[in-house]
Amino acid sequence: MESCPSIKNILLLDSEGKRVAVKYYCDDWPTNNAKEAFEKAVFTKTQKTNARTEAEIAMFENNIVVYKFVQDLHFFVTGGEDENELILATVLQGFFDAVGLLLRGNVDKKEALENLDLILLCLDEIIDGGIVLETDANVIAGKVASHSLDSGAPLSEQTISQALATAREHLARSLLK
Repeated sequence: MESCPSIKNILLLDSEGKRVAVKYYCDDWPTNNAKEAFEKAVFTKTQKTNARTEAEIAMFENNIVVYKFVQDLHFFVTGGEDENELILATVLQGFFDAVGLLLRGNVDKKEALENLDLILLCLDEIIDGGIVLETDANVIAGKVASHSLDSGAPLSEQTISQALATAREHLARSLLK
């Protein structure tokens, strides 16, 4: 009997190998120090590759790591050595595209940190307990958008309401100075 594909972790690191958003789904790395050591080692091994246009695959510590870079962000999906690389790559592409949709194409560290809540919700919509739930970026972004502040508002309207809220905050700050 075949088992469900499982993911060990999803990492979103910056261009220096520091955490932006990470989620672990297994106990292979029991302590925070072990997790950070794994992240640093994976980052160091992959930083000299050119994974900007297509996802790359590497074997690392008996794990398959699929990764892709954009701007100053590095996306990683890790699975066991028996895992299907195509499934890992599909999860990575779904996460990558959903983040691109949610950040409206402006995928960089600053924007990711400002919208960290959306990225963490995105991770929750893709994987639950290591089991892949969804890989379609449009579905993922739609579900994340519906969890956001204006629940029920479509993604396109929500970005306008978020822009208005930001403009309102800037106006209030400038008036208070």
